[in-house]
Amino acid sequence: MKQKGQTLIELLITIALAAILIPALLTGFSVTRDGRAQQEQRLHATSFLKEAQEALRIVHANGWNNLSNGTFHPVTLGTTWVLVSGSETINDNLTRQIEISDVYRDSEGEITGIGGTLDPSTKRAEISVTWNTPFPTSVTSTLYLTRNKNASYQESTVEDFTPGASNSATTGIAITNTSGGEIVLGAGGGGGDWCSPTLTLEELDMPKSGVANAISAIEGRAFVGTGDNAAGVSFANVLISTPYPPVASIAGTFDGYKTNAVFGEDDYVYLATDNNAKEVEIVNLTTTPYSEIGYFNPPFNQDGNGVFVVGNVGYMTTGNVLYTFDLASKIGSRPQLDSLVITIFGTARKLWVRGNYAYIAVDGYAFKELSIVDISNPSDIREVGYADVNSAGGKEVFVNETGTRAYLATSADSSRREFFIIDVTNKSGNRPNVGSYEANGMSPKGVTVVTGNRAVLVGNNGEEYQVIDITNETNPTKCAGLQIDSGINGVSSVLQSDGFAYSYIITGDASAELKIILGGAGAGGGIYSPDGLFESATIDAGGEVAWNTLVASTSASQNTTLQFRVAVKDEVGGSCGSVTFSDSDFVGADGLVSSYFSKEGGLIPFDNDGTAYENPGRCARYRAYLSTTDITESPVVYEVSLNYSL
Repeated sequence: MKQKGQTLIELLITIALAAILIPALLTGFSVTRDGRAQQEQRLHATSFLKEAQEALRIVHANGWNNLSNGTFHPVTLGTTWVLVSGSETINDNLTRQIEISDVYRDSEGEITGIGGTLDPSTKRAEISVTWNTPFPTSVTSTLYLTRNKNASYQESTVEDFTPGASNSATTGIAITNTSGGEIVLGAGGGGGDWCSPTLTLEELDMPKSGVANAISAIEGRAFVGTGDNAAGVSFANVLISTPYPPVASIAGTFDGYKTNAVFGEDDYVYLATDNNAKEVEIVNLTTTPYSEIGYFNPPFNQDGNGVFVVGNVGYMTTGNVLYTFDLASKIGSRPQLDSLVITIFGTARKLWVRGNYAYIAVDGYAFKELSIVDISNPSDIREVGYADVNSAGGKEVFVNETGTRAYLATSADSSRREFFIIDVTNKSGNRPNVGSYEANGMSPKGVTVVTGNRAVLVGNNGEEYQVIDITNETNPTKCAGLQIDSGINGVSSVLQSDGFAYSYIITGDASAELKIILGGAGAGGGIYSPDGLFESATIDAGGEVAWNTLVASTSASQNTTLQFRVAVKDEVGGSCGSVTFSDSDFVGADGLVSSYFSKEGGLIPFDNDGTAYENPGRCARYRAYLSTTDITESPVVYEVSLNYSL
């Protein structure tokens, strides 16, 4: 009985163990079988994934344009791979696809979400292979593909630049072959030479028999004060005809005062006179005959010595004082804005205004010959600097366009020189003399600076008209002179838009006070247009590319400027042949039509809004903008290179 019970217990234990182990064993057998199948699927999937990776690299290498957004799968075509739209099923169980999408970057250039900026030179490719049996599973890989084939288009020879010279937008430039091919400003006329002056060009007799003693000029006009004594009219408006040769004629006159200085504009002229009630007379040139429209009467009765106008503010010197006055209106008595005593014992003479400063030549017994006054607030002017150059008196001053150099003429000094180049880059304190020139017996009365790094000094005695080469500022040297025994009382110079440069002088010659002298670089050449534009021929990259950089080899002096713009457009009808370019297609480095690239070039901006400028794009042009303030100098473009990625 005891043995039978034990047997029953063993049977129950066996049944219990079987209930536990048999399902586990059966499951293990099943898992082993399915795991082996799953592993085989993964191996197959991984193999097809790697194949897709390699296929995608080949498609990429065959051309960036082979990559577009969407779902694709790779297939062989001949000896290469191509992408076909949609996913594919392999062996009735594996599904393979390549999902291509755009890439966006943040302001730091890091890849980010859609909120960033589109990077047209990068694509994201997500490759996946999926299967459902024995278990739903996938293997994936993500690749970032970039335009890694760079190419460059270059223009550097006459043959390269010549097609662009025929574009309708190209104007005012020339293609030369000085160094193998370059773009320069075109010829601007004017074949004179400052260093070979003559008096044979044109001269004019002023009305009556007064002595001319004041002059200023703008293009096509000379404003002459002829009232050094009572025998002459106060003012004559002289028209200068163009084109070359110039012809001078009197358009009208104004009388009533002795004139010491003159400043002219298109419609008005301002006379510094000896009338103690109207030291500055404002003459209306739009009426016939000319008439007084207004005046300025400073509080002290002394002759007006100098006058200058900028915008709505007038500047005049009388005695030892500089005055500013309001010209918001020209009519009637003009109110004083401020005054400043320039010197205790000397006399404030001619003046020149440049930027926020007035420069005054100081004559007489003064410790300085030049005063520099801050006029940034015309109602609160103050002296900030000066120059003490010799023991004579300052007569006239000219200041360059950048406001860094003042050219001062003083009266004759037996022991020191009479022409000085003063560094006024810094306006404060005693300004240094950079270079000086001996006038050799002339007592200067006027000075101007002309093109080609030349200055013209005029006066009485010695050689009255002297041209000074100021290329080397530390050693100004004479390059020419004229003997005019009647003396020269004033000089003004003009660079005309047609490229001709003239100096106008007023002399003591009673029958021909005004004389015109042609200037220039000499030898009938080297005279350039003031500005020009070169537009290249269309550059066809052969397909859509990302344009990366513009790099230029150039030369531009401080008197010249050189800038670039770039246009990129999509093809039309499968080519660039029908693509047209307009001003609104050309942009600067920041993508704006109002900006430029520097003379060295820069990064070409991306834009993919579907209108006008488009980068990436197939078709491109560049523009070079050249200009000069000195017609004897031109900026030069030697080479332009545009880099792009396929």
